[in-house]
Amino acid sequence: MRIDVVTTFPEMFRPVLDASILKRARDAGVISVVVHDLRGWTTDAHRTTDDSPYGGGAGMVMKPEPFFAAAEALRCPEDGGCAEEVILLSPQGELLSQRMARELSSRKHVILLCGHYEGVDERVRQHLATRELSIGDYVLTGGELPAMVVIDAVARLLPGALGAEEGAEADSFADGLLEYPQYTRPADFRGWQVPDVLLSGHHEQIRRWRRKESLRRTRDGRPDLLQGASLTEEDRELLAEVEREDETGR
Repeated sequence: MRIDVVTTFPEMFRPVLDASILKRARDAGVISVVVHDLRGWTTDAHRTTDDSPYGGGAGMVMKPEPFFAAAEALRCPEDGGCAEEVILLSPQGELLSQRMARELSSRKHVILLCGHYEGVDERVRQHLATRELSIGDYVLTGGELPAMVVIDAVARLLPGALGAEEGAEADSFADGLLEYPQYTRPADFRGWQVPDVLLSGHHEQIRRWRRKESLRRTRDGRPDLLQGASLTEEDRELLAEVEREDETGR
C-alpha cells in the first residue's frame, strides 16, 4: 500500500514513521509512506500556502491551488496505481473508526491532505477530496497528527505489518468490543494476582474468560458499542453471567 501525505510541516512525520510497527512495516515493504511539502506546489517567490479569508475574520485559510496541484501530480504516479482516495483531515469529517481503517487498508493508494490554521478553502473539500476524516471532537493545530493516526491505524491491519498476524484481530474495536484485560509476569505483583484461569493452561476456559471480560469492559466503559454489536448466543449468556456476578458482588 502507498500513502502520500501533503503537509506544510513534513518534519513532524519522520519520528513517527521511523519507529515501532510503522518502521518495520515500511522496511518490510508492507507500506510506503511518502511525505510531501505543500510548498513544493506553490508558484510565488514566498511559497505561500495560505491567505486571509474572504469576508474577514481572524486567522488564515489554506489556499486551494497548491492542494489541487499536489493531488493531481501524485494521483497517478509512474511507479504505481492511481489513488483511490484523496482524504482531507478535517474536524468536519466522518469520525475515524476501526471499520473505516479496515476499509482503507484494502486500498492500494491513498493521498492524505493536512489542513492548518483556520481551515482549508472550501473548494478543496467540494471538488478535490473524496472524503473527510476526523479523529475526534476536539481542536488540533492541523491535520498532521490526525494523518499519523490514520496511517498507524491502517498500517497495522496490512498483512505482514505485525509480528503476530492475529494481533490486530484481538485489539479493541476489531470486533466492535473493547479488548479483554491483559497480564504478564510476575503472576503476583504487590499482592495483585493474575486471574487463575490465565494460569490454568485450559485454552477453552481462557477463551471464554477473555470474551466475558471483553463484554464486561464494553458494557461498563462503552455501552454504546454493545448496542451495535453482533452478539452470539454465547455472548448473551456471558453477559447474563456478568449481571449475576454484579448482583452477588462477584
